[in-house]
Amino acid sequence: MKKLLAIALLLTGGYLFAQTGASVRLNGYAIYAFDDNSVDSYYSDTDYFDGKIKGGFQYGGGLEVLPSPAIGIEITYLRLDSKAPMEYYNDGIQYTDFNLAQNFLFLGFNKYLPVNPRLEPFVGVQLGMDILDIENPDNGNTGSNTKFAWGIKAGTHVWVNERVGLKIQLGLLSAVQAMGGSIYFGTGGAGAGVSGFSSYYQFNLGGGLVFKLR
Repeated sequence: MKKLLAIALLLTGGYLFAQTGASVRLNGYAIYAFDDNSVDSYYSDTDYFDGKIKGGFQYGGGLEVLPSPAIGIEITYLRLDSKAPMEYYNDGIQYTDFNLAQNFLFLGFNKYLPVNPRLEPFVGVQLGMDILDIENPDNGNTGSNTKFAWGIKAGTHVWVNERVGLKIQLGLLSAVQAMGGSIYFGTGGAGAGVSGFSSYYQFNLGGGLVFKLR
């Protein structure tokens, strides 16, 4: 349901933006996200977890409106399927390599600094949410949660022609207090094991394509 809501928001926002007289772009993203190695929390010898969120291929798309040539407002969807290897305590020290899917939905603001008709550097900030789905492969337990997320990015567009450009960028994404509530890392039943982990930060590098629709 949350995934359908995210897609609906993306499509609705795109439709509303497209009604304006501003320039409209379609952005496609293909990015490599690096590991976050500092996901941990420690309360006692029998209440802790320590691990990381592994990186992987991140992909998605965005619809962007430029009310002026130097300013862009963008709705973006990004997905990353990866692993979350964790050591934790549950009737003894346990280790599980959890399956983790992240679905980011952002409202972004981009600032462009055109150098010439071919080269268009930019910086941007993103605010939104991260819909996290986790699965314990040892017992099939699953959970889902939605957390506030933010991102920053910088890069450049290299325009091949008047309509199509190559996107090169690096960035940082973070979800705040990324898991908790209905998501449990334990290998037992519901409520067993670790019930959350701290904020995480993932650097990414890649790019994609950008298309001028109007």
